[in-house]
Amino acid sequence: MNPYGTALKAFGEEKATSPLLLHNSYGEPEEMPIWYFFREYEDMPELEKIALSVCEGEVIDVGAGTGCHTLCLQQMGNDVTAIDVDEQAVEIMKASGVKNALNTDFFDLDESRQYDTILSLMNGLGFVGKLSRLTVFLEKAAKVLKPGGQIIIDSSDISYLYEASEKPKNQYFGEVRFQYEYEGLKGKWFDWVYIDSDTLDRVAFEAGWFVYFLHTDENGQYLARLIRK
Repeated sequence: MNPYGTALKAFGEEKATSPLLLHNSYGEPEEMPIWYFFREYEDMPELEKIALSVCEGEVIDVGAGTGCHTLCLQQMGNDVTAIDVDEQAVEIMKASGVKNALNTDFFDLDESRQYDTILSLMNGLGFVGKLSRLTVFLEKAAKVLKPGGQIIIDSSDISYLYEASEKPKNQYFGEVRFQYEYEGLKGKWFDWVYIDSDTLDRVAFEAGWFVYFLHTDENGQYLARLIRK
């Protein structure tokens, strides 16, 4: 059992009694509000509402979690495939009404099926893990998207973490590690990356993509739309 999926399942069954903790490589553990994974459209920030409004055609929701964004898109009439690497999250999606939920990794997708929009929210770009994997993601996306397709994705600039100290010299400053904990059960550490907008623009352009920034909030989080050159 994994703490992330176990916490989601417990909350969905109204049995959650403990906080979901997120340990990190840069500071103190943080408490993740489990309800946030189950929110409805009215509870979503402006960035996510904009992201949903610009999705077009057949959509694949990457790292869909409990499927809150997928459910909104279904209600809007979109044809959506939701994928997540967590088996329990996929079970929750299916139970909550997601029509097409798959337990798979984006990088393992069958390229014979193509989409008009790749969507990934809640600092969705982070799942690539390392800055060096961004190009790998874009190469895979080019094969998964139909001609003229788009990527709608968000990330953050976490420079503020280093206002009182030097940025790391042996890695990109946005690369961090996380570990979930729920009721004393700790999961495996995993890589995550927050990519600042200038770096995304530069790397994506070099890889053959135009980047359009659709929204930026006061915390340095931004929403981007990527289109092949």
